[in-house]
Amino acid sequence: MTEEKRIASRRNVGIFAHVDAGKTTTTEHLLYLSGRIRALGSVDSGTAQTDSLDVERERGISVRSATTSLVWQNTWINLVDTPGHVDFLSEVERSLRVMDGAILIISAVEGVQSQTEMIWHALQSLRIPTLLYMNKLDRVGADPERVLQEIHKQLTGMAVPIYAPLGLEDTFRGARNVLDDAPAVSALPGFDLAAAVEKLSELDEPLLTSYIEGAPIAAHDVKSTLQRYARQGEAFPLLVGASSKAIGIEELLAAILDYLPEPRGDAEQPLSAVVFKVERDKTMGRMAYVRLYEGMIRNRDTVVNATQGVEEKVTQIRRIDGRKAEDLGVVAAGDIAAVCGLTQVRIGDVLGRPDSVPAAPRMAVPLLTVQVHAESDAQYPALVAALQELTDEDPLLDLQWLQDERELHVKVMGAIQLEILTSLLSSRFGLAVRFDQPSVIYKETPSQAGEGFIAYTMPKPCWAILRFRIEPGSPGTGLVYESQVRGEQLLVQYQNEVARRVPEALQQGLFGWEVTDIKVTLVEGEHHVWHTHPLDFAVATPMGIMQGLAQTGTTLLEPMLQVRITVPEEFGGKVLSDLVQMRASFDAPSIAGGRFVLEGRLPVATSLEYPVKLSAMSGGRGVITSSFAGYQPSPPDVHAERKRRGVNPLDQSKYILAVRKALSN
Repeated sequence: MTEEKRIASRRNVGIFAHVDAGKTTTTEHLLYLSGRIRALGSVDSGTAQTDSLDVERERGISVRSATTSLVWQNTWINLVDTPGHVDFLSEVERSLRVMDGAILIISAVEGVQSQTEMIWHALQSLRIPTLLYMNKLDRVGADPERVLQEIHKQLTGMAVPIYAPLGLEDTFRGARNVLDDAPAVSALPGFDLAAAVEKLSELDEPLLTSYIEGAPIAAHDVKSTLQRYARQGEAFPLLVGASSKAIGIEELLAAILDYLPEPRGDAEQPLSAVVFKVERDKTMGRMAYVRLYEGMIRNRDTVVNATQGVEEKVTQIRRIDGRKAEDLGVVAAGDIAAVCGLTQVRIGDVLGRPDSVPAAPRMAVPLLTVQVHAESDAQYPALVAALQELTDEDPLLDLQWLQDERELHVKVMGAIQLEILTSLLSSRFGLAVRFDQPSVIYKETPSQAGEGFIAYTMPKPCWAILRFRIEPGSPGTGLVYESQVRGEQLLVQYQNEVARRVPEALQQGLFGWEVTDIKVTLVEGEHHVWHTHPLDFAVATPMGIMQGLAQTGTTLLEPMLQVRITVPEEFGGKVLSDLVQMRASFDAPSIAGGRFVLEGRLPVATSLEYPVKLSAMSGGRGVITSSFAGYQPSPPDVHAERKRRGVNPLDQSKYILAVRKALSN
């Protein structure tokens, strides 16, 4: 490809933000200015390049992350535009993993919001160099000085403004470069060269010495210092603009080249890559979006899926650019492409060596489960197939098809996601569906330490004896399993089977919910040379675990949200009353500029309808932002039991009969 031959360098950049901060509009203008598209699209009119789904164009929101690319000053830039709504956080999570740099967009009106903070912490945990872009300075209510203070307080003290706004709201006309050699004092505190020097001197000793001694510091020296620390993810250049008017776009493109790093990787090394997105193409079938860290992939190569332990042949390598596709033939280290022919591949799979692939962040946690109904019994097979395809694209849906009960269940983040699923099933698969009211996903944890014992020796032939020690774990630790049994007491192959079955056994506790924050230790195990069947320990493990949980008892855990509520001052008393009724815990509220602001923790179960109630109560002037804050024990008067799937292992005789009947099929 002639355009790629003249490429001097490359960047992989994700664009992130809270909903409505202007991500897709910014992406559209970046593509237009670079010449990648000939006409500007619009989110409102449904013509944005990166909104390819019908539902995205209809609703004016991004649902899936979209990969596109452009060339600027001989640099190839892969851009990933991610959804801003919290219901589609899983798309953001997967994109974060494969980026070398990021642009975090913050509205100059709304400031730092809940999802802004969540994404920021994920970027920091992965040490991804990040540009901060303050958008919408042309809007009524834009307050860059306040938002800069919020950034320094809530995100990072190392945000360094490199442009100062010229005018505000309807007089906003552009930005002045703070780091040029014609020093000027900004009308806004913090948006000048002196502020940049002060920030960077906290990181750089030579700069600190010059600053303390009052020696003159050239602007180009400040820029080179900022470049070094920005590419290391220690300082964060802050730009300003108004994307809808194309103000600040050229400066943003220049900053991508100046302050974000090139991808590392050697095309001559053995392959090391990760699949971060899966889509189904009408002609090519399953397409796996792959980021390569080492090596290369060519058409007709056979690649090893290290996660699944399978080999598959590549039939085509494509660059997907919004709604267009182009055959590449080869993709090398540092690049991103869609690979066809990998029929078994799943999101998160590692291709080749895993050692160069970074860890995946964990932000998205579905808190609701919902049953979905087909229009008629005859449509259930088609609905199962459609939902399985959507689960391939978003594994957090965690589709469960209970054939005996003819029930379909999926996990979701919120009501908007349900609306999108309904629309996708209709437009893409021609299926009319109905969702029940979502119910909260509770969990369980052992109430105390205890033991579970099972001697599965009847009816013959069978022999499996197990004793587990069960203890509560620390919050957030999930399942910790270990074995203290020696190989001569219980063969390693049987111990491996027990280890594999313990997580399955904990999917349904005493109340029917997943058991978490638990330590399980196998302290005794025995097999019989003649009587043990290879699957006896698969049968015995759930009975031993459930018998142990019956001894320890379990405590119900409920999901919590960290919330920030802002309303006009006159509604503050009503909000406090509502929060008490919803069992919230909260900090002392603050009042500033006629606005009542309160932060706290709120049970998901009591607050499902509260955003709608708050908006109605305040005439649309109340704002609530939320993020998942973990699970905590429910009060004693809260009871939530889920219908058990299958036979309960506590009813051992019935369970054995049920399982052995399945084994004989």
